[in-house]
Amino acid sequence: MKRILNAIALGTIALIVSCSETKTEQIENESNNANKVIFEVENFIAKSDNITKNENAVDFSEAGSNIDFEIDIPTAGRYKVSIYAKSNAGKSILWIEDYIGNKDDRTYNITGNLTVENNGSDDFIEISIDGSPLNKGIHPMSLHLTEGNVSVDKIEFELIRKHQRTPRVMEQNMEGDSLELVWSDEFEGSGEPDTSKWTFDIGNWGWGNNELQYYTVKKTENARLENGNLIIEARKDDMGYPWTSARLTTRGKVTFLYGRIEFRAKVPPHRGNWAAGWTLGDEYVDEKSWPYCGEIDILESVGYEMDDSTGQGQAHASIHCRAYYFKIGNQKTGVVEVDSMYQNYHIYAIDWSPEGIVASVDGREYLKYEDTSSPLSWPFDKPQNIILNLAMGGGWGGQQGIDEALTSQKMILDYVRVYGKK
Repeated sequence: MKRILNAIALGTIALIVSCSETKTEQIENESNNANKVIFEVENFIAKSDNITKNENAVDFSEAGSNIDFEIDIPTAGRYKVSIYAKSNAGKSILWIEDYIGNKDDRTYNITGNLTVENNGSDDFIEISIDGSPLNKGIHPMSLHLTEGNVSVDKIEFELIRKHQRTPRVMEQNMEGDSLELVWSDEFEGSGEPDTSKWTFDIGNWGWGNNELQYYTVKKTENARLENGNLIIEARKDDMGYPWTSARLTTRGKVTFLYGRIEFRAKVPPHRGNWAAGWTLGDEYVDEKSWPYCGEIDILESVGYEMDDSTGQGQAHASIHCRAYYFKIGNQKTGVVEVDSMYQNYHIYAIDWSPEGIVASVDGREYLKYEDTSSPLSWPFDKPQNIILNLAMGGGWGGQQGIDEALTSQKMILDYVRVYGKK
């Protein structure tokens, strides 16, 4: 593929205010008017080979073709992204890359793979995903074809949720001889999780890892309190999606600086799942924020590493920042064998102080990180939000495929606790 970065003129961008509610029940517009940005693809800035411009559309005739364009996002938040296209033979696969030409030479896939089926019609059909994170401002983007032969009419970006700033920061003292509980969710009661503590993330944009699940909002089949636990359940062929699941975050409610963070949890076996309890910097707005904002993986488990009968598997703890992260292959990671990971509860924890981060399982320390030398290696002097989720597929969880016999997977949490010292 040949990308031409300096060509033609800036494409026309139309900003439309719409008062209609989205058709997707799980989407919650946070204002009466939903912002929508429409890009007519024939107004691209640059193109690769094998692109033909028509009066009102663009033909992508070969895999590896792309067009470059820019859009001006008026409001930071999560967006529904729709491509209006028709496949000219068989199926075609498209995806959108954000922040092309970025200084880190990263590839920010903000839609995952979008499949356009040939239905024998000359009409353009809408192919869409929900939840793509976009910051306010100019976004240089590229529309890519990875398979097939397709014609594209336009691309729409519709705001479905404004970015939520977190109003409360809890900073913990980490000097002293004893622990003091400062925040927790014991998951008592029934029904929905406590929305005074948790925000539901939403959508199926791939989450930067080509994951398959749609994260739903306040759907108790995917996230519920039951028998003193939080159950996060991934469900196959649900709501018209390959999988649904849930992702809960404290973003928008409370964010944490230092402390001991504990999850007491059971994680599922079977090939294809990816269970996680982790933190993400509160400065995260869209994919360009990461890994500068920092990420601490406290509990990560993938089903293909676990014995389905005995539950023996591996727990992973990792530190991601601009100096060390998995996409450049030097992340700081600890791995430990754990017995009966889905039959019995285990305590997954970090002790996070201004001097460093130590990860443990059931009190066994297996990762120590102490590089506080620069903002690129130590963004952890700024607040982090807690996240709980169960993904299906993706670059790691789906590395060996998904067990076709699976119809459901469950991650079970007894509590989440944050301590300081005194």
